[in-house]
Formats: sequence, structure tokens, C-alpha cells
Amino acid sequence: MDWLNPYQLQVLSFVFLNGMLALSVFLTLATGQLSLGQAGFMSIGAYTAAILTGYAGMPMIVAVPAGAVLAGAVALIIGGPTLRLHGLYLAIATLGFGEVVRVVMLNLEVTGGALGLKGLPSLGGELYRLEQALGLTTERVGLTPAQLKALSVAVFLFLLLVVVVVLLARLMRSRVGRAFSAIRADEVAAEAMGIDLRAYKLLAFVLGAMLAGFGGGLYAHLTTAITPDDFNYHRVVEMLSFAVIGGAEVLWGPLVGALLLTALPELLRALQDYKMMFYGVAMLVVMIVRPRGLITEDLLLRFRRRRLSAGGRALEG
Repeated sequence: MDWLNPYQLQVLSFVFLNGMLALSVFLTLATGQLSLGQAGFMSIGAYTAAILTGYAGMPMIVAVPAGAVLAGAVALIIGGPTLRLHGLYLAIATLGFGEVVRVVMLNLEVTGGALGLKGLPSLGGELYRLEQALGLTTERVGLTPAQLKALSVAVFLFLLLVVVVVLLARLMRSRVGRAFSAIRADEVAAEAMGIDLRAYKLLAFVLGAMLAGFGGGLYAHLTTAITPDDFNYHRVVEMLSFAVIGGAEVLWGPLVGALLLTALPELLRALQDYKMMFYGVAMLVVMIVRPRGLITEDLLLRFRRRRLSAGGRALEG
């Protein structure tokens, strides 16, 4: 089974993980907020989960959600004053928050300073031990331990992403999601309709922070080593690129952006040293050709109409 190469499976795992991070940006953009603090929330989730599993010996199934909750709590605290700002002012404030978090992690002893935390429990190792306990051995499935671990991680992250997508799809179809869309379309009209702008904006901000923190916890145990530089400005650009290039109007846009921008640099290895330049050029081209992103509401509407017309012709025939 050469196609079950551990490296290729790891790239696939990062596609799924980046999909979650892209959706965390989508949540804030759903109310028209340009937040550049997702890397800061991701680092809070990553370091919280890493400290709880590495120092406190807490199981990963508890530590990762705990990191997400702490990221959400921090977002709730800073969201009140921060969300009074709009547009570029909000972007600059949240970018500053992310840099503050990075500097704090850089100077704390418990976070390992500039060296970060290494030798963290591996997500693949945890899943492998669980499978062994359930009797799913490498001999039974015909895979090497490395292949089984990498495959388990990819499947696990895919299932988590499916759960996140289903929950967000239900949220966006609910009354809350319709309020998000109304605020993004026109804040004045939404407020005139009785929508509490501050409450819904804060809700989207906190949910996005929690999802970013959850992704950070998974990232820490996927790589088994983290440093403050893992959550610098480049990470902000990367996460924002997923949503902007894929399209922030619909749920599928950020997922497409995460798939393309994670997989293409791996397929085009010659561009690996120019990853951030590749993101910049890709964003520039998309902004010129498709300023609303690759996947838009209009595109999905046209696709549905074509399917309906094709189905109608098939019934007539």
C-alpha cells in the first residue's frame, strides 16, 4: 500500500486541521469582522493543551477542549472593548493582541520561552494505543505502525472536521446564522430589525476563538513540538488566506482554500521556500480575478439551478 505513505497522510491531516482553522476565520467574517487575532487564540489553545498533557499528565481528550475553552474565555474578555472598533481598527487591535500573546509565551518559563515545548504526547501515538487496546493490530490490517498511526490521525481529523462542518452548517441555517448574515450585509438595517449587534458579534468572535484554540491543541499534539514562532504574523496571513482565497461568503469556501493552499505547496515542492510569497501572489490574483473568492453564493446558486434543470430534462426524457 504505497499510497498510504506516512508523509502523504500527514499532509492530508494538515489539510483537515487547516480546514478547522479556516472555519474559525469564517466565523468572525460571518458578521463582517476582520479579526487578525486567530493565531493568538490558536497559541492559547496549543500551549494550554501542551502544558496540561506534558506537565499535568491530563489526557488529551480533556486537555484539547480545555485549551479551546480558555481561548474562548480570553476572547470573551477582550471582545467587549475590542468589538467597539470597526474595519482596519479592529484588524490592527486584534493583530496587536496576537503579538502580545506571542511575546507572553516567549517570556514565560512554563511555556519554554523561545525554545517552546518539545516531546509532547503524540496524537498518533494516543490513537495507536487505543487501537491496540481494542485489538486492531498492525498484523490484522496489514500496515506498518507508522502507516497505521498516520492513517488513524488523518481519519480522526477528517471526522472532527465533518462534525465541525455539520454543526456550523446548522448554525448558519438557524436564527443565529441569519442574524450573522444580516449584520454582515448591513449593520444599520440589522439593528433596525431588532438584532443585538454587540451580542451576536461577540458570539461569533468567541466561537471563532474557541475553534482556533481547539485547532491549536490538535496542532500541538500533531507536531509534538511548538514554539512561539509557530503563531506569528505568518500564521495570521496563512489562516486569513484560506478564507479569503476560498471565499468567505459560504461555508465551503474556506475549506476549498485550506485544501488548495495546504496541498499545492506540497505538490510544488520547488515553491516550498517561497510559501508566503506564493500565498501573497495567490491572494493578489484571486482579488483581481474573483474578489469575492473562488466559492461564492452566486456560484453555488448557479450550480443548484443547473442541477435542477438537468434533473427536469432527465424526467422529461
